[in-house]
Amino acid sequence: MEQIIKQVRKKTPLIHHLTNQVVMNFTANGLLAFGAAPIMAKSVEEVRHMASISNGVLINIGTLTPEDLTAMILAGKAANEKGIPVVLDPVGVAATPFRTSAVRQILDEVKPTAIKGNAGELAHLVQIPWETKGVESVGDGNREEIALKVAETFDTTAVITGEIDMICTKKDLLRNRTGHPILTKVTGAGCLLGSILTACFTTDDEPQAQAHAALKFYGLAAEHAANHQDVSGSGTFVPRFIDALSMEFKL
Repeated sequence: MEQIIKQVRKKTPLIHHLTNQVVMNFTANGLLAFGAAPIMAKSVEEVRHMASISNGVLINIGTLTPEDLTAMILAGKAANEKGIPVVLDPVGVAATPFRTSAVRQILDEVKPTAIKGNAGELAHLVQIPWETKGVESVGDGNREEIALKVAETFDTTAVITGEIDMICTKKDLLRNRTGHPILTKVTGAGCLLGSILTACFTTDDEPQAQAHAALKFYGLAAEHAANHQDVSGSGTFVPRFIDALSMEFKL
């Protein structure tokens, strides 16, 4: 798996973000530390061109507007036409009818390489009951069933984040146990993971291996940063975490 990270850093892929306004700076800095190049462009006048010249496209609905939805579909379709990987992060999809409808529209017109989210978000996509609170997953149930159903329903790689991450492509299921609870106290930690996941999908490897490498590396970086002697909470964790994203770990 280390080879996947090395490929990203050698290639420095350009990742086109149509993402959460709240986390753009954190996402950009984290992706740069990791070794890829971010660009944030959501204007409908340029998204098709920007997506077509990028190496990967991230669609994150965290601060979704109707104009964003149009841009996301245009960018996603352009990426599909060029064979460029697309990662969909359906943030808070169960929270409002607007978000639910928007993600349905995206999935009707865009073929995602991967769909990443918490258990509640992905359960909602395949009509499996799960309790959510805003953009957070607070319920409990069979996460393996959710991952398998999402992968089969949308012919994609399903990535469910949590204390133990689930990665499913077709009927194959992998688990990742790296990570640290402090990530749940950092706004945009999941959004940045989506960015790094997209970067790993630009390599010449199988999707399940690419996703596993991204999640395992991200978790190890979080563990390394959280255990630093200077870290006493989420505020001191963030700069150490960005530093850790530039490091090398044995995966």
